[in-house]
Amino acid sequence: MISPPWLRKGDRVGIVAPSSWLRKNELEPGLDMIRSWDLEVVTGRHVYKRNNSFAGSDEQRAEDFQHMLDDEGIRAIICARGGYGAIRIINRLNPEKLLAHPKWIAGCSDITVFHCWLQRLQLESIHGEMPRFVPPDLPDLISMDSLRAALFGELKQYSLPSGSENIQGTARGILRGGNLSVLYSIAGSDLEPDARGSILFIEDIGEYLYHIDRMMMNLVIRNRLQKLKGMVVGTMNDMKISGSGYVKPVTGIIRETLEKLGIPVMFGFPAGHAHPNMSLILGREVELTVNRNTCTITF
Repeated sequence: MISPPWLRKGDRVGIVAPSSWLRKNELEPGLDMIRSWDLEVVTGRHVYKRNNSFAGSDEQRAEDFQHMLDDEGIRAIICARGGYGAIRIINRLNPEKLLAHPKWIAGCSDITVFHCWLQRLQLESIHGEMPRFVPPDLPDLISMDSLRAALFGELKQYSLPSGSENIQGTARGILRGGNLSVLYSIAGSDLEPDARGSILFIEDIGEYLYHIDRMMMNLVIRNRLQKLKGMVVGTMNDMKISGSGYVKPVTGIIRETLEKLGIPVMFGFPAGHAHPNMSLILGREVELTVNRNTCTITF
């Protein structure tokens, strides 16, 4: 995998909105925080446009993204927010200049589509907080500082208390994944991550419990879980019970599909649709160690 150059003070970073629309006042607190890192912020021309639920038309969103990919003076691209829409523009993007001059691309949720695309291109990327989610009255300093550390090359390891649901063990592999529903939506396509020798990270929000079970069963019947070296489960928030009454804890659903595989599994990593949302370097070979008392991810 190719690791783009770390950022330095004075670098220019591009802000794009490849998915759902947003208002300028929602974004400015996050942009101010990025500026406080001594970075120059350049926003895409169409960032504040709206077309249906999207931040402008497919053509406009792709134009902004392509411009940032092609501009050699832009050293990183940070997605303003997720939502839905990334998959509608992914086939419009030309990676030629990005491959010639790699740069970090950061974001989460719907941005999972781009992370998977980048891994197919053999490029690392950052699953991390997005500036849309920095409230002006209560800045999420922990999440944004984690993003800053990842962009500047300071993120080396996480060490967290272990939980009773975890499955102990140690593994090395390429860290892949993102939002489980988005991963499910690209299953079978050229974008689907290669499970072989990987440590899979998943997170989600607002799904029916039976749908989490369905998505995990999809991984089982397509023989994807059997190829993994390990799994990291992030936040699984606001799960819903369907009218049929399917009730089972999310950890139980996931653990049931993994416990016979003999791979380490860490539950409750603080990344996803919650605060804090700690950054992860996807595409990077990492070491996952899950012990009785401690879990570590070493980059």
